[in-house]
Amino acid sequence: MVRTVVTVGFIIICIALIIIVLMQEGKSAGLGALSGQVDSYVRKNHGRTKEGKLERATVILGVLFFVIAIGLSLKVLQ
Repeated sequence: MVRTVVTVGFIIICIALIIIVLMQEGKSAGLGALSGQVDSYVRKNHGRTKEGKLERATVILGVLFFVIAIGLSLKVLQ
C-alpha cells in the first residue's frame, strides 16, 4: 500500500519536474555574456524573480526525484 502511494507521488513529481524545466528560459546570453557585466541589483534579487523560484523548485524536485527513485529501486519503501 505504501509503495503504491509513493509510486503515485513519484509520478506526480516527475510530471511537475518536466513542466518546471520546460517553463525555464534558456541560459544563452549571446554577446552580452562576453563583457562579464551583470547588473548587481538583478543578481542580488534573483531569488525573488520567477526565474529564481523556478530554479529553486527544480533543485527541490530533482532531489526528491533521486531520493524516491533510489528508495524504490532498493525496495526500502514497501
